[in-house]
Amino acid sequence: MTLCVLPPAAPASSGEQAAAGPQAGFEPLEQSVLSLRPGARHSRDTRDAEEILFVLHGTGELAFGSQRHELEPETGADLPPGEQYELAAGEAGLRLVCVRVPEPEPAATTATLRRVADQASQEATTDREFRIVADAGSVTAFVGYIPTVRAPEHFHTYDEVIYVLEGEGRFHAEGEAHPVGPGTCIGLPARLVHCLENTGPGVMRVLGVFRPAGSPAAAYYPDGTPAH
Repeated sequence: MTLCVLPPAAPASSGEQAAAGPQAGFEPLEQSVLSLRPGARHSRDTRDAEEILFVLHGTGELAFGSQRHELEPETGADLPPGEQYELAAGEAGLRLVCVRVPEPEPAATTATLRRVADQASQEATTDREFRIVADAGSVTAFVGYIPTVRAPEHFHTYDEVIYVLEGEGRFHAEGEAHPVGPGTCIGLPARLVHCLENTGPGVMRVLGVFRPAGSPAAAYYPDGTPAH
C-alpha cells in the first residue's frame, strides 16, 4: 500500500470520478466524487460495503427505505451495507464525496445523517480543530480545521482518505512536498509520518475518513510519543 496524492480534477457535470483508492494503489478505502445534473436522480446500492457521503455543492434529497432526507452543503451520511438508496439533485445540481468502506464492521447497521454546523468543535494538535460527521460504523468521518501554524511531523495508526475542501498548502511525506488545494485527494496509509501544512492566509478545511474508527486527535510523533 502506498501514499497517493491526486491533484484536483475538473468537476464533471455528471457521473462518478474515482480518486484515492485501489486504482491509485490505496486499498483500505475507495474515494470518489459523484456529480448529478440539476433535477437528476441516481439510484445506488452500498452492496457489501459501508458508504460515507458528504455534500460539497448543491441541494437535493437522499431517500432510503421509507425515509426522505434533505441534503445541503456540509451534510454527511453514513450508510450501512446492503442499503439501496436514491439521490435526487436540486436546481443547482449536486456534488458529493463518496467513500466506500470494504469489509465493514458488523456495527455498521443503521443509516445516520449529520450537518457539520450542528456538531461540536473538538481540539486536536497544534491549535487544530475538528467536527465529527460520522462515527457509528467502521470508520470516522470528520471535517478538520487547519490553521496557518504548521504542525510537527506525526503519524496515525489508522488508514485515511482526505479531500481538501478549502485552502492551499503542502502535504509533506517521504521527503517530498506535494501542493494541495480544493479538490486534492489523498490516500494516507497508517503509520506514515507526514504533515499537512496550510500555506494560505486563512484556515484550511479538509474532509477526513479513516478506519478503524476513533478520534482524529489520536496522533503520534515519529518516536511514538503521543502528540495530543
